[in-house]
Amino acid sequence: MAALPLATVLAARPLPLTDGINPAWAARITRLRERAVQPLLGARDSLTHAEWQDIGARLADWRAWMAARPDTTVHTLDTAWLEQVVGDDTRERLAALVEADLSAEASAATVDALERLVRFQRDLVTLLRNFVTFSDFYSGRSKAIFQAGTLYLDRRSCELVLRVQDAAAHTALAPFSGCFFIYCTCERAGEAPLSIVAALTGGEVDELMVPGRHGIFYDREGRDWRATVVKVIEQPVSVRQAFLAPYRRIGRFIEEQVRNFAAARDKDVESRSQEGVTGATNVGSSPAPATPFDIAKFAGIFAAIGLAVGFIGSALTGAITGLISLRWWQLPLVVAGMLLAISGPSVLLAWLTLRRRGLGPLLDANGWAMNARARINIPFGGSLTGVAKLPTGASRSLTDPFAEKKRPWKTILFVLLLLVTLAVLWHQGIVTLPTLAN
Repeated sequence: MAALPLATVLAARPLPLTDGINPAWAARITRLRERAVQPLLGARDSLTHAEWQDIGARLADWRAWMAARPDTTVHTLDTAWLEQVVGDDTRERLAALVEADLSAEASAATVDALERLVRFQRDLVTLLRNFVTFSDFYSGRSKAIFQAGTLYLDRRSCELVLRVQDAAAHTALAPFSGCFFIYCTCERAGEAPLSIVAALTGGEVDELMVPGRHGIFYDREGRDWRATVVKVIEQPVSVRQAFLAPYRRIGRFIEEQVRNFAAARDKDVESRSQEGVTGATNVGSSPAPATPFDIAKFAGIFAAIGLAVGFIGSALTGAITGLISLRWWQLPLVVAGMLLAISGPSVLLAWLTLRRRGLGPLLDANGWAMNARARINIPFGGSLTGVAKLPTGASRSLTDPFAEKKRPWKTILFVLLLLVTLAVLWHQGIVTLPTLAN
């Protein structure tokens, strides 16, 4: 009803103030009549448009004063109490307090300066040791301010651990530090999850490539968190790891190829078995025509196998012939040359990366303005990651009650292969008995 007119609408009719009013507006029109119309115009039962404009003009100054009123809670105070405050000496007492406060400004400034001095005395040296000289970080006696705790993962402890606010921005800049990084999400009952990044500077990394591994993170307060690996940034960890990396890659490649070949053969056998079972169950149906034997294809396969075996045999024969023709002191040089050719590039790249490894980009990725490189050389980097080892005085038991029984088949096969190779070389005139005697 409030959306309807205030009263009955008639041409040239004034606004009634008593009768014929919309019930939704009755209370407010009554307050208008009692508080504005009667004090300004006198008692009446209706209000014309000219009288309404007259009331608005008289109250314009009051509306302007109300619009300029400060937005405070003073106007909500009791009017009688305000009149009492204005009438007594409250104003003079407040002015005296203000004068006393202004006279004590010098003492307050001295107290503020003293507080600053005490805080500088307590924290300035710590600030300098952690953000200028990095003494706490390089001394190893205590954790630096930026070190969040210790991460225990895959039989090692990582001391260089930082909290991460924005993982996406951090991963864009952190690799420039040259460290192997592990990003983890840590959870603890009753606490909000947090993200950390740990620098791995020791041990092996073969089993850390796949995210999802679990570890334990201890913060600076000694609280334990359940850590889960979510991202890994691969970088060289040590020269030893870089030296063995090519051989491990070759081993994984061979293993993967063997697995793929075995899986393909298994799938082929399974499909053939399904076809046989399907043919056996289709009783009464005409059998599928047999595939004719292609002698040319069969001969081609055997020829290719023969060429491959011949090529491998020739290569082995050439290698063994070359090794036998060398002097005894030349064999170590050949082996060293082969190792250098395989592992040399990987070791060189790892050494160059470890040489430029530093703390600056890691802290810069966390939003800190770093003006120093803060290098992490190989010995110091090794101290930032502890690798599990036997305690002092402990020993391993080499007796395995469930060990597989040793059979001499491997040794016998090796000796037979060696004898056959020597026989083939002797038959071809490459190796003679006097040569073997010498």
